Amino acid sequence: MINRITALFLCVLFFAGCETSSELSATTKSDANANITSNTTNDISSSNASGGVHHSKTIVNFDFDSAILSDTAKIALSEEADHLKSNPSFMITIEGHCDERGTREYNLGLGERRASAARDFLVANGINPSRIRTISYGKERPLVIGSNENAWAMNRRAVVVAK
Repeated sequence: MINRITALFLCVLFFAGCETSSELSATTKSDANANITSNTTNDISSSNASGGVHHSKTIVNFDFDSAILSDTAKIALSEEADHLKSNPSFMITIEGHCDERGTREYNLGLGERRASAARDFLVANGINPSRIRTISYGKERPLVIGSNENAWAMNRRAVVVAK
């Protein structure tokens, strides 16, 4: 009996360590709050003349329960397409994200539709589909912790990460 209780306790500890929201840094909330008024964010990191690593990140937000790109999202993705055309060696991953509402399974599907919408837009704008990988995180990796409209709006997004 004691062995069963010990095994159960160890299982609980293991699964408690798998919680994704605890991985968020303290700065994530303040970083996201700075972007609440904007539907898109472009963050281009270092690039050097000797061919150093260049990272680009574009975030586009979505309406509630939607995978339809807004006009603002299309502008940001058009800029991303231009950037990718001038850097043909870059491969990209498009991450689909959702807010906390809805089931895990539903949000994984919605996140995939959001990532696919961004991918389809980039492909229609001349980016080779073999350069694009999509992944859905559903509601598992929130940008902002909170149960209010501002947090939900920031978490409904697709993130294009180029490397």
